[in-house]
Amino acid sequence: MTLRIGVLSLWHVHAWDYIKQVQEHEDTVIAAVWDEDPVRGQAAAGQLNVPFYASLADLLAEDDIDGVIVDAPTRMHTEVLTAAAKAGKHIFTEKVIAATLKEANAILSEVSKQGITLTVSLPRLYDGYTLAIKEVLRKGLLGSVTYVRVRLSHDGAIAGWLPVHFYNLEDCQGGALIDLGCHPMYLTRLFLGQPVTGLSASFGYVTGKEVEDNAVATLATDSGAIGVVEAGFVNSHSPFAIEVHGTEGTLLYGTPDQKLLIRTKAAGGVYQEWTEWPLPAPEESAFRQWVAHIQANTFAEDNVQTALELTRLMEAANLAAREGRTILLKALID
Repeated sequence: MTLRIGVLSLWHVHAWDYIKQVQEHEDTVIAAVWDEDPVRGQAAAGQLNVPFYASLADLLAEDDIDGVIVDAPTRMHTEVLTAAAKAGKHIFTEKVIAATLKEANAILSEVSKQGITLTVSLPRLYDGYTLAIKEVLRKGLLGSVTYVRVRLSHDGAIAGWLPVHFYNLEDCQGGALIDLGCHPMYLTRLFLGQPVTGLSASFGYVTGKEVEDNAVATLATDSGAIGVVEAGFVNSHSPFAIEVHGTEGTLLYGTPDQKLLIRTKAAGGVYQEWTEWPLPAPEESAFRQWVAHIQANTFAEDNVQTALELTRLMEAANLAAREGRTILLKALID
């Protein structure tokens, strides 16, 4: 059965990437467009040769729309995702689920009530380097993890290619960290392999815009392991980089080559010198996983739980930077 997909806003920079994934998938087609900006929405609908709906409710009322891709501003996620869930539409959305843990839980409650499939775009969970690092950690080759650092940044704010609306604090609910920093945030949490109990953050405003363009967050755990998340819009030639350090060894990725290196005292001396670890093929994309879940009538439990934790950590980071203090995760309202 071909799934008919509605596009709910083209606000996000990745909206057209997801449209392309719909077009390339053998079981999905774009069927309709709604956008909070009608000029942008009408132009996209015309380009796609599908109907444009000025009313979100009208699009969601269409029985032949099976699912929706939500790329609306972060401030609208609660409104749009809740409406889509109540209409019984399966949902694929850009991170984060919502700006706060309380809002995210309210959305998930409606998703559960309606029995629909929700998947959040967390693409780096499924890349080969992530799968390889998970395997290294599963084998215990680094011993107990003590320090994780993941950095992702680009020059969008100084080279002028990032959309102007990405500097709107109300729409975005943040800047470099909530947008680009989402990826190192969920990876850092994954590689730590234990709950984060406290979080502090520092934001920089190099270009003087109302959202941060340079950011770091520090994640604390009860074991003493520390995670460091770095993101920025003002860095040229800054490689995506991962470090995981432990009591027995260290692994490095992207410094700057896209290869994984490991050195450890464990494993009987096999990796006593820096050794390249092979990278497996990536898993299926989050979008293709979403489609598969819809077809199998299953729920993307791991994906959603990771996205929920990401929302929690991002809320804490924004609060920590704003108030200049460490935020205890248990203090957030759920």
